[in-house]
Amino acid sequence: MTRQAIATNGAPAAIGPYSQAVAIDGLLFCSGQLGLDPASGAIVEGGVEAQAERSLRNLSAVLDAAGLGWADVVKTTIFLADIADFAAVNAVYARFMPEPPPARSTVQVAALPKAGLVEIEAIARRA
Repeated sequence: MTRQAIATNGAPAAIGPYSQAVAIDGLLFCSGQLGLDPASGAIVEGGVEAQAERSLRNLSAVLDAAGLGWADVVKTTIFLADIADFAAVNAVYARFMPEPPPARSTVQVAALPKAGLVEIEAIARRA
C-alpha cells in the first residue's frame, strides 16, 4: 500500500505540510481548496461566488493531474465561513457536478485560512 502525492501548478501550492492530493488503492483524497489564485496565491476578489468557483477550478486541476474528473468524485465537503452563503455557493457548485452528484456535507466553521469564505475538499475513486 503505497501513497502517491499528486501535485499540479493548476492549483495553489500547499501552504503547509500537506499534499494537494494523495492517491492510494484506487482512491484520491483531495485536500481542501480555498478560492486562491494559483499564480499569486491570493484570495480571488468578487466574494463568495468567485471564491467558490476558484476553489472548484483548483479541485478540477488536482483531479485532472490524477487522471480523474468530477464524474469520479464520490464525496465532497464544503466549509463555509458563513452558512448564510450556502445558497450562493450551492448555485456555483451545481454547475460543476455531473449527475448523479456526489454525496456532500456542508458545515460552517469559525474561520478559514487566509480569511477565505469557502473551502472545498473531495474524495474520488478510480473506476
